[in-house]
Amino acid sequence: MIRTRFAPSPTGDLHIGGLRTALYSYALAKHQEGKFVLRIEDTDKKREVPRGKEKIQKILKTFGLNWDEYYVQSELAKDGRYKKAAEDLVKKGRAFYCICKPKNTEKGGFSKELRDSCRDKNLKTGAVKLKIPENQKISFKDYVLGKEIAWNSNAVSDTTLLKSDGMPTYHLAVVVDDYKMEITHVLRGHDWLPSTPVHLLVYDGLNYKVPEIGHLTDILDPEGGKLSKRKGSTSCEGLLTEGYLPEAILNFVMLLGWAPKNNQEIFSLKEFVDVFDPSGFQKTNPVFNQEKLDWFNGEYIRKLDLENLETKISQFFEGKYPSKQLKRILPLVRDRIKTLKEFESLAGFFFKWQKPNLTLFGNNYKEHLAAAAEAIAENRPLEDIARERKFDIGDFFMDLRIVITGSKITPPINESIEILGKEESLRRIKEFI
Repeated sequence: MIRTRFAPSPTGDLHIGGLRTALYSYALAKHQEGKFVLRIEDTDKKREVPRGKEKIQKILKTFGLNWDEYYVQSELAKDGRYKKAAEDLVKKGRAFYCICKPKNTEKGGFSKELRDSCRDKNLKTGAVKLKIPENQKISFKDYVLGKEIAWNSNAVSDTTLLKSDGMPTYHLAVVVDDYKMEITHVLRGHDWLPSTPVHLLVYDGLNYKVPEIGHLTDILDPEGGKLSKRKGSTSCEGLLTEGYLPEAILNFVMLLGWAPKNNQEIFSLKEFVDVFDPSGFQKTNPVFNQEKLDWFNGEYIRKLDLENLETKISQFFEGKYPSKQLKRILPLVRDRIKTLKEFESLAGFFFKWQKPNLTLFGNNYKEHLAAAAEAIAENRPLEDIARERKFDIGDFFMDLRIVITGSKITPPINESIEILGKEESLRRIKEFI
């Protein structure tokens, strides 16, 4: 049975790349009726954010990525599994105790100095570090990339596995837990590839079977370079706050590094799981295309019936807009908005009027607005009075649109006036004039 896992740290909002890793791991397991495990790696207590574990669980549930088993690494540490594994490596001569203060560390906890001065001192206490062998080829076949990747051990640094306080580093805990949880396939970000030789040596030192390990492509920023986790708009929470639907975000993420065998673009989660094939993993780095995300979201908004869209708009704006008015307005804007948030910029004028700037109007706006007020008061068709006065139809309706809505881009103006009502429409025209 295939068993995959998603193992985030509770140190901040879930990045779009993390969601992709979780999604692909989920689909890989579920496509073959396997198990998907959620494991919170919380051994770095200094960086943990308040309620970080709960936030991870909530966001995965929001996207429908429900797990079969759940573990918290700090709880797992209580049975001594990491300490025992580290001591076993020391006994085998595959690791050593170190009493040096941590220094010169780079990403992943690696030291800039490849060989530690304590490695041959036969110390009996301290932190535990992996003893990297000399002149050895370390290699594996990457499950995603489909090719062998190799390192010379002389370029790999002695790496801390167990800290002096007894807590494991990522490099030890991930190997021990993946083995004990019988994880068969590990998918992770490309930035973890430099850690792989260390993990392979730990697997070998503990006589553990190595799972299939695959490194996903980097998601690139349209402006260049890897997409930064510091950009709020690329966190899942940030995108939801901007009014993107979970289904649209998930569909967008599906195709950021995986391609179907046909040209299909719209997938529900179930449809994606049904057709998921690891051979579809792409080898080139995808670009985070905001316009494509907008397109997906617009498609999903238009697929909603008006009742569901009303519910989502009401929830997004926390009940700010009355249901009775939403029912009348939404048919006018459903095909125009790309995000839930855009409802307010496009339709907010129905609820609150702001006197428009004079510079928006054309030269004949006074005559246009006076005629429009006359037609509205007498319940006459606006087109008729515009033709009767020989106005330019486009200019006439643009001036009317601006005075009623405060903008040049709005829902259809005749229907908007009907929803606002004669009294409110006339009030806005007369107050502006």
